[in-house]
Amino acid sequence: MTGLPWVWGARPDEVAAPFPCGDHVPSRRSMVRAVDVAADPETVFRRLCQLRVAPYSYDLVDNLGRRSPRTLTPGLDDLSPGQRFLIMFRISGFVPGREITAVGGNRAFGPVACTYRVVPDGPGRSRLVARLDVTVDNRVRRVVAHLIAWGDLVMMRRQLRTLAALAGGRPGQA
Repeated sequence: MTGLPWVWGARPDEVAAPFPCGDHVPSRRSMVRAVDVAADPETVFRRLCQLRVAPYSYDLVDNLGRRSPRTLTPGLDDLSPGQRFLIMFRISGFVPGREITAVGGNRAFGPVACTYRVVPDGPGRSRLVARLDVTVDNRVRRVVAHLIAWGDLVMMRRQLRTLAALAGGRPGQA
């Protein structure tokens, strides 16, 4: 699992790291994306919690044209299992201030799970790393995984860059 569309922006250690989303998708293909953020982990995690209400990628495509909020919504960092996350997922677990794991899927795709992780990366800096696992237990789902990987690359790249810009106090770039 290296190169596009499977990996974008992630360091080798981030790609190799275990993620809780892997516990939900036994026969899987993983996509790992990451960005540098000019903000402390607490600030980045607070921004990450905003994914409970909006996708922060291309709003016209995946948010019915509504703009993802640019200001923090109070209370979204009060997480619990079962809460909606990224529209089609439900939170399955989290580590406060560090990561959120969510599961979703349907009959056609099988189980799908994601983990978003915030990692300190020096004083006042963080890494935002996301992994999406999709089911590849048959030939059709393996083909679908390739299609999902390219679409996810475009959407999640935008999402992570937007969250990084907002957390770093650069809303004009978001």
